[in-house]
Amino acid sequence: MRRIVALVVLAAGVVLAVGLVQDARPGWWERLWYPLRYEQIVRGHARNYDLDPDLLAAVIYQESKFKADARSSSGAIGLMQLLPGTAQGIAVHTGGNAFRVDDLYDPEINVRYGAWYLRHLLQKYGDERAALAAYNAGQDNVDRWRRSGRQIQFAETRAYVKRVEELKKIYRDAYGSDLRG
Repeated sequence: MRRIVALVVLAAGVVLAVGLVQDARPGWWERLWYPLRYEQIVRGHARNYDLDPDLLAAVIYQESKFKADARSSSGAIGLMQLLPGTAQGIAVHTGGNAFRVDDLYDPEINVRYGAWYLRHLLQKYGDERAALAAYNAGQDNVDRWRRSGRQIQFAETRAYVKRVEELKKIYRDAYGSDLRG
């Protein structure tokens, strides 16, 4: 009976400790739950395309959880979940001439294209929320919403934008200057 009581007390203590740490969210805890992979690639392309590295990391985490071989049911590929047609257009805009779909599984190429696209959307819309909405729902949808004076019309896209903004803060708090190199 004493063993059972001791185990229950120990289990309660562990649950309480985990709850306290989760509420406090220290940097080491956030890094445990929100890894940063391909740090040099993220940092380099954020700098190259004048992006907030925390935002770039947040988009990657939301899109693929940093899994370079990710592929969606809609055919989006890689870390930043780029559609092959979008990526081919980016390749042309950035001087590429030998685009191959399999290149999107390469973290360096995928993040380069995705960072270029994110910069393009930020310049086009002048607003991070609209740019993120376009990244998720497409420029045509965002353009239509803006023309009609409406906000983001898709619940999934509103949730996406909110989550990326939360992740941006998490990456800033967890990695701080590590992402600014």
